[in-house]
Amino acid sequence: MAPTTPPVPVRPTTHDAVAAAGSELIGGPAGKRVAPGRGWWNPARVIVLVMIGMFALGMVQKLPCYTDSWVGGPTAQYTQACYSDIPHLYYGRGFADGLIPYFDRIPDTLSPDKDFLEYPVLTGLFMEVAAWLTPAAITTPAPAQLYWLVNAGMLLICAAVIAGCVSRIHRDRPWDGLLVALAPALALTATINWDLLAGALLCGALLMWSRGRPLATGVLLGLATAAKLYPLLLLGPLFLLCWRAGRLREFATTLLSAAGAWLVVNGPVMLLAWEGWATFYAFSEERPVDFGSFWLILAQRTDFPLDSVNTYATALTLLGFAGIALLALRAPRRPRLAQLAFLVVAVFILTNKVYSPQYVLWLIPLAALARPRWRDFLIWQAGEVLYFVGIWMYLAYITGEGNEGLPVGGYQLAIAAHLLGTLYLCVMIVRDALRPDHDVIRRGGSDDPGGGVLDGAPDVFTLRRRPSAIGWGVSRET
Repeated sequence: MAPTTPPVPVRPTTHDAVAAAGSELIGGPAGKRVAPGRGWWNPARVIVLVMIGMFALGMVQKLPCYTDSWVGGPTAQYTQACYSDIPHLYYGRGFADGLIPYFDRIPDTLSPDKDFLEYPVLTGLFMEVAAWLTPAAITTPAPAQLYWLVNAGMLLICAAVIAGCVSRIHRDRPWDGLLVALAPALALTATINWDLLAGALLCGALLMWSRGRPLATGVLLGLATAAKLYPLLLLGPLFLLCWRAGRLREFATTLLSAAGAWLVVNGPVMLLAWEGWATFYAFSEERPVDFGSFWLILAQRTDFPLDSVNTYATALTLLGFAGIALLALRAPRRPRLAQLAFLVVAVFILTNKVYSPQYVLWLIPLAALARPRWRDFLIWQAGEVLYFVGIWMYLAYITGEGNEGLPVGGYQLAIAAHLLGTLYLCVMIVRDALRPDHDVIRRGGSDDPGGGVLDGAPDVFTLRRRPSAIGWGVSRET
């Protein structure tokens, strides 16, 4: 068999008007004589370097808080939009005092409303490792500032992994990774919390699935779920697509290896410190309506009873998931994995009781894979940046004494910008699934380059009423 040559990368400047216009800043669109970029300066390495540069700009944006506001007073960190959970939780969750997460109870003097760390186990380990690396004996800068710096360095590695994985999942579209690297919301929110850890593991899982390695996919997906709960949602779309393509054996391998990896991380803590381990799940269930959700707008503007908000939110989430399942099994052509992955996480976010600004990190890599069009991506990012500014200005308004910041009505508009931007991207992705000729990935003749064993596989089961030729096979009437 003759060796196969790697595909020539698709240049976004030749297919995307917004990318072509933006490229004028660096000399204009790529010409016909541009080399494919298969040497050391290949697209993946360039994208990772761009990511590092944007991450550094995000750290600079936090500089006012680093130098003063995290330790100087509560309101300034909101008016300067540079808040981060990381330095506050260094003291508030006992890392400065050497407490062991999940095993040691947090004293009331540190956190009156928390008995144990309210994060999943792998994230807790990440936080603890950063605490070990933080030299507590140094007083200038303060240990909390050093803790943020250490975490920022570790999170930078996670961000580089995300960018590198996204650039490699679609072999012929590596430059789509620039959507992730240049995402303004990623730079702004990367060091607010620890969400990039789960994102890096999830993107690694998607890369392994695209290479036809379900066992490695499951291990990474299980570790991602041990760091944050939302990666678990991807098992639903994966099951539906494997069912439609008759690839349930590969799905079973992924499911079992994910469960095993999750249990390896969580099992010891469950056995030895059950109460501490369960705090995250109890906190998620008991958490009231909070910032960023449409439930908050409902509570502020109406007398709608929210005593049973968990029931309402769960019902809406399940309804959205049912719609995604119908799309997966009835679309004229089997949707791509990235499309359904984005939709299922977006539904979870849109119906949730709270939306913290860093949750956008869950969606950015999935959006780059599901709908790699700069116009739509930037429209969505504009809404997220507006929300990022709005949440801090609103907190400045309700915590400050001079009513500086954004009042309730303005904050509700910021929430609406986030919700409408995310819904817009969802609509475009659903349209691509229903009308594959609009999907830029499939327009060049591809099926699902990130689908691994699903790529080019014929359908063996659909809910379509009539058999129709789709992809490389014919769906059977059910």
